[in-house]
Amino acid sequence: MTQQAADFVNALCDVHLDHVFNPYTDHCPLFDREDAATKRRQNLERSLASAIDLEVRTIWIARDLGYRGGRRTGLALTDEMHLDAYSTLFRGLPVERATKGPPVGERTANTIWRMLARVGQPVFLWNVFPLHPHAPEEPMTNRCHTAKERQACSWFFNALIDLLNPDKIIAIGGDAHKAVESMGISSVQVRHPSYGGQNVFIRQIEEAYNLGSDETPDLFTQPVG
Repeated sequence: MTQQAADFVNALCDVHLDHVFNPYTDHCPLFDREDAATKRRQNLERSLASAIDLEVRTIWIARDLGYRGGRRTGLALTDEMHLDAYSTLFRGLPVERATKGPPVGERTANTIWRMLARVGQPVFLWNVFPLHPHAPEEPMTNRCHTAKERQACSWFFNALIDLLNPDKIIAIGGDAHKAVESMGISSVQVRHPSYGGQNVFIRQIEEAYNLGSDETPDLFTQPVG
């Protein structure tokens, strides 16, 4: 694990905002194991260190962490149903569950990982706002982060650019694309797979990676209720 990855995650741990769950320091009394924040920190540190070592040159970036995905795993666009897939894509990287009870799936993550399986190469996953914003007094909700919250965390994406020096940045959804462009960083916009955008997202990723149309189920995808 590189010191750069550790320093990055330590800096992220220092971010504390109202109505925002920081999965790398905060503890959810409903679902987290006692060492949940530690496990999520380790997941992110290991994945970033691996991306640096493997010289990953592509970033997929979405808007913010969701309560069914990154809030629980510490990994952007990744739910608990796809932790094994994450490990496989990063050449056997050890990642661990941080929560108790049955694993929880997320529809967006299911589509993302369906396509990552077809891409077949490590991609670093991130969010414009790398924490979980929720409605006041409603921790198991998702809301869009505010401009002030984005500004408080803008350093992290710029730091990722410096660490990974990506050749390609794919912004998933219009909100992510606008935020990335506002930082003066170029990206390719694709449709967010939620709210009826799944087929468009799949087609755009196929085009971006020169993939043929493929209706065959992949080994990474698991059903999400």
